[in-house]
Amino acid sequence: MADGWAAGLRPRILSSIVMVAVALAALGTGRAGFNLLVVAGAIVLAWEWTRLCGGGRFGWTGAVQTLAVLAVVAAEIVDRPMLGVLLGVGGIAGGYVAARVSGRDHPRWIAAGVAYIGLPCMALIWLRAEPGGGSLILWLLLAVWATDIGAFFAGRLIGGPLLAPRLSPKKTWAGLAGGAVSAALVGALLRWVDPQAPPGLTLMLAGVIVAVTAQAGDLGESWVKRRFGVKDASQLIPGHGGLFDRVDGLLTAALAVAIWQWATGAVPLTWR
Repeated sequence: MADGWAAGLRPRILSSIVMVAVALAALGTGRAGFNLLVVAGAIVLAWEWTRLCGGGRFGWTGAVQTLAVLAVVAAEIVDRPMLGVLLGVGGIAGGYVAARVSGRDHPRWIAAGVAYIGLPCMALIWLRAEPGGGSLILWLLLAVWATDIGAFFAGRLIGGPLLAPRLSPKKTWAGLAGGAVSAALVGALLRWVDPQAPPGLTLMLAGVIVAVTAQAGDLGESWVKRRFGVKDASQLIPGHGGLFDRVDGLLTAALAVAIWQWATGAVPLTWR
């Protein structure tokens, strides 16, 4: 049992340390540094998605896909979200045509990556540009990381019924609950150390939403990988898969938080 735990923990800890350091460093450099990190991540994700859905091939179809994703992200960086949406629609069409012309087996799946990657990246950039956006992104990152850690330990310690056995053979309802509690506690702690943060109860509720949507994102990527018979999105992170395998939950959580902020006029989660 101990060996199994250690085998699962070591790669998680090492990869997490590196990714946390990079994310925090980029966040600390202001909007420009953070946007640059999102751009770099979008490129990697476009590469992984095209290969994941395209039998391990990238080619010029992948180049079209990557350019489409970058166009969507760039539009949000220059504060033209509607242009980003239009470019995304055009990118989906372009990716589909490119995949068909190059003889790919799953052109619709490949093309869908423009939206799957582009929209969450737009959400991250938009959230960072909001008043107090640096603190908001920091909370979001902490909540997603806490969800992952809490779900891992609760799932291992408690076990019980599986959350979605057809999608993931390890995720349990106990893990989901542990992740939600952990994300909620992060919100309460952040309010305690930062008086300018939103009310503690608001952050706790938002943490639960982040946890649920992050776990949904994780399950969604598991479903895609099962669909294409792939274990990991890539081997970019030694011993721990690809970037998609590490940020799948962040993508869906960022989109959920952005929708909440937009729908509520950015009032509940605004740092004063």
